[in-house]
Amino acid sequence: MTRSPILSVRDAARHYQSGETVIRALDGVSFDVFPGELVGIVGPSGSGKSTMLLIAGLLELPTGGCVAFEGEIVSRPGGSIAGLRDFRRRKIGFVFQKANLIPFLTAAENVALVLQIDDVPAAAARLHAERLLAALGLGERLDNRPARLSGGEQQRVAIARALANDPPLLLADEPTAALDSVRGRQVMELFRTIADVRQAGIVVVTHDNRSLDLFDRLVEFSDGRIVAVTDNRPAARPASRPGAA
Repeated sequence: MTRSPILSVRDAARHYQSGETVIRALDGVSFDVFPGELVGIVGPSGSGKSTMLLIAGLLELPTGGCVAFEGEIVSRPGGSIAGLRDFRRRKIGFVFQKANLIPFLTAAENVALVLQIDDVPAAAARLHAERLLAALGLGERLDNRPARLSGGEQQRVAIARALANDPPLLLADEPTAALDSVRGRQVMELFRTIADVRQAGIVVVTHDNRSLDLFDRLVEFSDGRIVAVTDNRPAARPASRPGAA
C-alpha cells in the first residue's frame, strides 16, 4: 500500500531583494518526506540547505510555491508565520547545531518544559521526560544541568526535547558539527533509530560525510536548487515506502 508523505514541498522559492539584485536563496525546490524515512540534505555552504529547512519547518514563508503537511497546504506566499506557531509546536521537532539548552534547568527539566508549555501537568511532564531521556541513554543524567553534560549528551537532551510532543516530523540543521567523530556517529545512529522505531520522518542538513550510510535518501543542493537525489538504502534496509525517488 502506498504511504502518504508527512511533508511535501512544492516549487518552493525564497527570493530576496538586495538593491537591484534578486538573490535566489531557494529556487523551485520540490521533495517529499515519508514516515520512517531519514533524509540527508547535502551541498556546499550557501547552496540553500538551511533556507530550505526554515521553509519546510514553517519558520519562514516561501516567496513562491507551498509547503503541505500530511496532504494539507499549511504555508504559501502571503500567509502568516504567527498563525503557524501552534501547528509547528505540535507537529515539528527541531534540532540545531548547538543544543541551546536552558543552563539553569536539569536535563529532565529542559525536556519537561516543552510539555508544560502545552499545559501538561508538571508530574506527567517530568515522567515523560524521564522516559524519553532513559530511552536515549541518559537515565543516569536526568538531574544534571547542561554544564555537567558532554557535547554528545547535550545534543541527546536536545533530541529528547524535540521529541517531547511526539511530532511526526523532525528537522535537524548540522546537529553533529560541534561533535567529534564518535559522538557525531552516535547522534546520527540515534536519528536512524528514531526513524525506524517511531516512524518519524527526519530531515538532516549535514556536512558530515562520515555517517551518510545511515540515510535512506541524499538530496544534494547547489545554487538554491536540487541537483541530485540518491537512493541510499542498503539492501538490508527496505524502503519506508514504495517508489522511492
